[in-house]
Amino acid sequence: MRALLAACLLLACAPLVAAQRVVSLAPSMSEIMLELGATDRLVGMLDGGERPNGLAQVPSVGRFGTLELETLLSLDADLILLTPGSLPDAQQHQLQELGLPYYLGEPRSLEQLAEQFAEIGARVGRAERGRELRARFLSGVDGLRARYRRQVPVPVFYQIWHQPLYTIGTRQLIGEALAVCGARNVFDDLSLPAPQVSVEAVLAREPQVILGGSGAELQHWQAWPQLPAVRLGQVWTVPDKGLERPSFQMLAATERLCKLLAGARLR
Repeated sequence: MRALLAACLLLACAPLVAAQRVVSLAPSMSEIMLELGATDRLVGMLDGGERPNGLAQVPSVGRFGTLELETLLSLDADLILLTPGSLPDAQQHQLQELGLPYYLGEPRSLEQLAEQFAEIGARVGRAERGRELRARFLSGVDGLRARYRRQVPVPVFYQIWHQPLYTIGTRQLIGEALAVCGARNVFDDLSLPAPQVSVEAVLAREPQVILGGSGAELQHWQAWPQLPAVRLGQVWTVPDKGLERPSFQMLAATERLCKLLAGARLR
């Protein structure tokens, strides 16, 4: 019976009734609760950067990567929302061992993200709103895909961090957003979600656009004028860091990315 319960939790089995007391352990999940209009059921959240205005009064249960377990237990939550990287593995296993009901969100595509809105909506008593968000998100993605399609996708290197150098691998939402915008992640053949790569590997793949978090993080590429992206002047700051938070706001972030990449020249 215990093994069956654990399996049910890992598969995010639907509760019999809508959850009344929800704790979010990931910034993206907190945003989804806000987008669903379900903040009245949010009794705790893990902090991870600046909070949206609508979440200012929600009690904290720690900071991203460090959960205050006693505080969490005191909230008597009947649903916990988290993502794979929001807690250390040991603490995630603790939740399972304690039999706490949780939903583990790990969308690998924009379509899966849209489905997540409906799934969480159903679990927190906002089923209709969740279905509405799903439909609007999918419609918006389809519109962007049609508007920004290119016959030859723009090769893009997406820099997550510069020292050491990290990028995105295959089956990543950011990579999907690039594809919607008529671009291609030059490391889409790497299986890790956030692989470390070398400058030499980037040079070999000849991206024609390089994207990163800030001008300071991207400055080092000027030492490599042979790179098409540098030669074309297409080393750009990511227009909206919301690309890295899988919630409904990612649709607007993807649109800003598409508008930027629409101006990319091919050599």
